[in-house]
Amino acid sequence: MDLAALLSQAPPHPRRVVCLTEETTETLYRIGAGDLVVGVSGFTVRPPEARRKPRVSAFLSADGDAIAALRPDLVVGFSDLQADVARDLVRRGIPVLVTNQRSVAEILQTLRLVTAAVGRAEAGEALAAELEGGLARVAEAAAALPRRPRVFFEEWPDPLIAGIRWVSELLELAGAEDVCAETRASHAAKGRIVAPEEVARRAPEAVVASWCGKKARREVIRARPGWAGVPAVRDDQLYELRSAIILQPGPAALTDGVRALAGIVAAVARGDRLPARREGELRGPPAG
Repeated sequence: MDLAALLSQAPPHPRRVVCLTEETTETLYRIGAGDLVVGVSGFTVRPPEARRKPRVSAFLSADGDAIAALRPDLVVGFSDLQADVARDLVRRGIPVLVTNQRSVAEILQTLRLVTAAVGRAEAGEALAAELEGGLARVAEAAAALPRRPRVFFEEWPDPLIAGIRWVSELLELAGAEDVCAETRASHAAKGRIVAPEEVARRAPEAVVASWCGKKARREVIRARPGWAGVPAVRDDQLYELRSAIILQPGPAALTDGVRALAGIVAAVARGDRLPARREGELRGPPAG
């Protein structure tokens, strides 16, 4: 067999990619490589057209037979929580790349890694630069705020879990003081469990809830022990963000997510209250 025949047995870069989480799907579409995606997570909402692809995984589980049938030359996952899924796919002989980003810097590094892996490093670098530019504009606007309000971000109500590292960093970039910033050092969610009484003692002026795909409820937040006197509750500065724009470690969090946080923080800093989407619901970020 000659060299050309040997090299023809596999393309120089993956051409059939299964994405086990949404941020990889969004990244590939953002650089014009959506045609490489042959399978996605069932939780995928960005971009909408990606939902037409076969849905082959949840977050903690995946359909190995369905993935194998798609003949991927790369499967991309996220988090140590997908270790078992990755192990099963590797045992089937499928190439797997699992990333474990937690910080804003790691999100950008992962974006560069994944786009380079599919032979689109230049496009990935351009996207990273675009995202960095957007973050710089958010930081510049935050510097002009009259003050830095104290904010608590929660991603689960019981047990009460504070925001993961990139959320905490984005909250601060947007001009807030994260009242539970020390918890972001924990890689795992169990290290970010906080006592409701301790959060109350830290007196957040606003609460931003994003309950991992579950609708946040005003009455649950208000009913916590010792929370009646919390400024955020007393002043009705209780907000909700869709998890799809803030709890995915990819472009969504660094665009729509951080802009939504910035809008909330700016309102609280100026003493304003943003409206609720519907009567009785938590307040939402500015439209647009």
